[in-house]
Amino acid sequence: MNRTLHPVTEAPLRFWHRNAMVERHHVPPDRTLLDLLRENLRLTATKEGCAAGDCGACTVVVAEAVDGRLQYRAVNSCIKPAQSIDGLALWTAADLARPDGTLHPVQRAMVACHGSQCGFCTPGFVMSLFALYQRTVAQGQAVDSHSAHEALSGNLCRCTGYRPIVQAACSLQADAAQAVDETPIVAALRQLAVTPQTDGDYLRPSTLPALLQARAKHPTAQLIAGATDAGLWITQGLRRMPQIIDLTRVAELRRVEHYPQHIAIGAAVNLQDAFEALAADRPVIAPFGERFAGWPVRQSGTLGGNVANGSPIGDSMPLLIALGAQVVLMAWRKGRAVHRHVPLDRFYTGYRQSLLAPDELLAWVVAPRPAPGEWLGVYKVSKRQEDDISAVCLAVQLHVEGGRITAARIGAGGVAATPARAVKTETALIGQPWNEATLAAAQQAIAQEFSPLSDLRASADYRRQILGQLLRRAWLESTGHNTVRLETLA
Repeated sequence: MNRTLHPVTEAPLRFWHRNAMVERHHVPPDRTLLDLLRENLRLTATKEGCAAGDCGACTVVVAEAVDGRLQYRAVNSCIKPAQSIDGLALWTAADLARPDGTLHPVQRAMVACHGSQCGFCTPGFVMSLFALYQRTVAQGQAVDSHSAHEALSGNLCRCTGYRPIVQAACSLQADAAQAVDETPIVAALRQLAVTPQTDGDYLRPSTLPALLQARAKHPTAQLIAGATDAGLWITQGLRRMPQIIDLTRVAELRRVEHYPQHIAIGAAVNLQDAFEALAADRPVIAPFGERFAGWPVRQSGTLGGNVANGSPIGDSMPLLIALGAQVVLMAWRKGRAVHRHVPLDRFYTGYRQSLLAPDELLAWVVAPRPAPGEWLGVYKVSKRQEDDISAVCLAVQLHVEGGRITAARIGAGGVAATPARAVKTETALIGQPWNEATLAAAQQAIAQEFSPLSDLRASADYRRQILGQLLRRAWLESTGHNTVRLETLA
């Protein structure tokens, strides 16, 4: 589909590709990278499958120069704005083999293990494996089954059954002759240096004050980070975005800051890094984070974007509500930056609506560190175990002393118009002995606390029953009973 009939941007798009800098002018702000590659640059090795970031056929690899080295990420080009790769290096499936036709180790492994049948999804798999190769094999590390499955979690295939592709991943061997010479790329990217764009159709501010001033000047512009939701509005909702503010170049918002009582996660920190930061204090979050989405989405999307978007089925919000997280909202007013802290459970006012003023943006997510005696359980129920949207998400934080519950916080998703806190259920728990009678009272409370809808993912009755059963799982796990988790099964 041709999507060229929008307003054009004044800033040129510049990126490194095939040993040269590419410069394109008049790229609309909502032009996707996939459309730029296929329709403008005629690079048709990258395929369009779902145009929704689900199947991975469109996967490409981008790299950013950090501390003199390249950091590689596999991304879904179908939902990524083309302008967002300004100042980065790019590889597609047609860029891996040497000029003489010698295949890259990833391609050789796919051939040797019979990892392709119809071949439509193969370019995406190859690119996910190329990013994995650069992160691990090229650094002298072996690929195990877990890292292979994680790297391929954003790619779908109808033909092979995945086993030969995973075998190809685990068989990867370094080939010095095929090593990426990063030195000239890093030098070129450093020389290029992203030009901060603070006006026009696609704004790329590089400092927090510049971002806040751009937001104050353009309150109706679309804010994006990873665009893993906003990209869907373009490709599936056919929405036009005549002006975009990209906050991913703001250095202050790309950090995870550690303090004695809390951590602060910047709005430009990707989901993978954000979940790893949260899991450092609470290891139970790690497998939950892996189920959030496939690797390309976790590498592109941000925790701040997920929270600001406010989808009632967003997985991060129930967890953060259970943790007692706050959001820091910032704006530029009367010549200076101002901010306010808002508890996340009070942030949402309606379906995809929040307390954000038109000139404000969500700058940080602040999560308390665990207090002594904390127990945390977080659960996601979906039709597929991997790479699927939740029907119900529940997070339970408890403090139990002497067999009695002294504190409780419960966050729920998929059961109301917004991510919600189960206050009535918490009341049924606090001060009570943590036994089956209290569990039964809490199950009854949570069944009455929400009025979920029936939709294509689950009926209202199913959701109510699942809430109660997830509370039972929390009781079993927190009291030391043996339980079975799907993610632990081979």
